[in-house]
Amino acid sequence: MKIYFANGLFSQADFNYNAQLAATIRKEIPNIKIYVPQENLGINDKNAYADSKMIAQADTEELLSSDLVIAVLDGITIDAGVASEIGVAYAKDIPIIGMYTDSRQQGASNDKKLSALSEIAENQFHYLNLYTTGLIKLNGNIVNNETDLISNIKKYGK
Repeated sequence: MKIYFANGLFSQADFNYNAQLAATIRKEIPNIKIYVPQENLGINDKNAYADSKMIAQADTEELLSSDLVIAVLDGITIDAGVASEIGVAYAKDIPIIGMYTDSRQQGASNDKKLSALSEIAENQFHYLNLYTTGLIKLNGNIVNNETDLISNIKKYGK
């Protein structure tokens, strides 16, 4: 099975998280191949040069040859590149597992948090674009921790 790993890669935090999570997946499921765009130095060595067409062609080729997409949804908004990759995967019927670890989703049964939704500017939860998450849910699912991610990857690998 081949996996395409979609996440932002421009901050040190994202870069490190991507490397750590990819290493965990490779350790837990050693028979898979995982494409992590930041590892493709031909297009993502930021000291070198790759234009938009080179980046789009290289990543899309890898995406279209994948059996599964992992899309990290964390951040202020879903990374624009990740959202594009989700759209391509959906259009090509490639299953998607969204990884959404935002801690603000905790407390969904807390009456005070729910009541605060009726007050202007007191949303205690984080919002994700419903169109983009809908594409994932129509052809996959969303998990909120690495254990469930690994478990879901294994299900698709059967």
